[in-house]
Amino acid sequence: MDLRNIAIIAHVDHGKTTLVDELLKQSGAFRENQSVAERAMDSNDLERERGITILAKATSVEWGGHRVNIVDTPGHADFGGEVERILSMVDGVVLLVDAAEGPMPQTKFVTAKALALGLRPIVVLNKVDKPDAEPERALNEVFDLFANLGASDEQLDFPHLYASGRSGWADRELDGPRKDLHALFDLVLEHVPAPKQVARRNEPFSMLATTLGADPFLGRILTGRIESGTVKPGDAVKALARDGSLVEQFRVSKILAFRGLSQQSIDEAEAGDIVSIAGMAKATVADTICAPAVTEAIPAQPIDPPTITVTFGINDSPLAGKDGKKVQSRVIRDRLMKEAESNVAIRVTDTPGGEAFEVAGRGELQMGVLIENMRREGFELSISRPQVLFREEDGQRLEPIEEVTIDVDDEYSGVVIEKITGARKGELLEMRPAGVGKTRIIAHVPSRGLIGYHGEFLTDTRGTGVLNRVFHEWAPYKGPIPGRRAGVLISMENGTSVAYALFNLEDRGKLFIGAQEPVYQGMIIGEHSRDNDLEVNPLKGKKLTNIRASGTDEAVRLTTPVRMSLEEAIAYVDDDELVEVTPNAIRLRKRHLDPHERKRQARAAG
Repeated sequence: MDLRNIAIIAHVDHGKTTLVDELLKQSGAFRENQSVAERAMDSNDLERERGITILAKATSVEWGGHRVNIVDTPGHADFGGEVERILSMVDGVVLLVDAAEGPMPQTKFVTAKALALGLRPIVVLNKVDKPDAEPERALNEVFDLFANLGASDEQLDFPHLYASGRSGWADRELDGPRKDLHALFDLVLEHVPAPKQVARRNEPFSMLATTLGADPFLGRILTGRIESGTVKPGDAVKALARDGSLVEQFRVSKILAFRGLSQQSIDEAEAGDIVSIAGMAKATVADTICAPAVTEAIPAQPIDPPTITVTFGINDSPLAGKDGKKVQSRVIRDRLMKEAESNVAIRVTDTPGGEAFEVAGRGELQMGVLIENMRREGFELSISRPQVLFREEDGQRLEPIEEVTIDVDDEYSGVVIEKITGARKGELLEMRPAGVGKTRIIAHVPSRGLIGYHGEFLTDTRGTGVLNRVFHEWAPYKGPIPGRRAGVLISMENGTSVAYALFNLEDRGKLFIGAQEPVYQGMIIGEHSRDNDLEVNPLKGKKLTNIRASGTDEAVRLTTPVRMSLEEAIAYVDDDELVEVTPNAIRLRKRHLDPHERKRQARAAG
């Protein structure tokens, strides 16, 4: 069967997974009476809850005697480690752009990599039926983006379609019949070339591993596109590292091909097809799986480096072990090493004491997803404030700079620009009207300046602003950036919080806890209204007397406490604070410092 391999690129929430759903339905991948969940490609719980694609996944559809392998790529830069490798498996890309928002940072991030690989894009302007859609403006912005990214003349001469993924139609003209996605299928077959690897079917077998998975019955599974030859179950093969050194030799136990949403076992796989192979024990992503006669590894796409690091430690608070079952450092280390094995954008290193682990990654969202998965698996952890990774080049200290794209209502643009260009050391690149009373701001800001800013940004814009960020470059260190200005309220007692005590503390600042919640000495229970930390007693009950007076015995009414999400908590804590994460709770606390460390910090503070 004639093959086509394509990847779908889009920014978060531009409708990529919904469009893939419709492609599957209209190609007949589902039975008439088959019950299929909405956003079928978002297979894990976190993807469904957050509405984002975290893991790259492949599917295939049959259309007019052709098989089209479709790879759904993550829409957030924090998970870009997946994207860079996936693009090496395909021969064309479908770039999905929201007709109202136009191309966004993640679109630019992935498209730059696709254009550098020489892939010819098809542009689909999605959501053109929305009232604020401006498809012609969005199309012009896409062309300008391609030109700025150094696209060739052939790549700039891209075909485009107008579509509504949710309604299940795509047309070459804006006022087309709006019936189905036939125009998109036909354009893919016409515009995307068949894999050139097909001509190398008679050569020895070789395949570049691009994603790693695990199966309880089959063990490790590596997915990639076969570059040459054919492979069958039982064949003896070997794995080569990037430098050509031997990793291991093994026999292929099973070959799985993508058919609709499921993977089916096949008897033979040929050059050009995207398949999964089982049977290896050590081989991993970017390794070359090949026949014994092959001596050279296939060049692997370099991976952008991690930009932040977070310390994962054991939970050593007084409430440790009450919620989770996995609390030992040995178990935490095993889980992190397993994650680093399958996720090339993450690096794990041991700290000298062996009780904590430095985890380096792309951003706060990637760390938040890893921690959320671990707490759902029953782990208890203490998490430090994210720290930015620096580089030394020619004796100069470099730090990561991110390109930030912000859409805000016109009235809030002043305060946003003041915040990012002032203390956060950002550099304003562009500010222009985005239509419908909104302003688009583009700036280059140090990664350090963005840690913890998102919550402040939502407060400044009354929850209406949209902030997107993507790694831009390494640049010279821009000097100190002040952290959180407000102090915190710290519990001085162990026990259960009392409504009366919390009522009297409300004048001191915002509270993070409600009544009848467990607290302990050193736990952060609120934000102080001033810039210093304050120790308070949330257990202090009302002194009872035998005298009753009108109005003094009314029920206490507490203000609703501030409940932070995991990412907000990680971004909120200061250098001397930790986030305590358990399956049922997220708490903040001060670090347990030994007396020598306290003295050292006091001397450093002057």
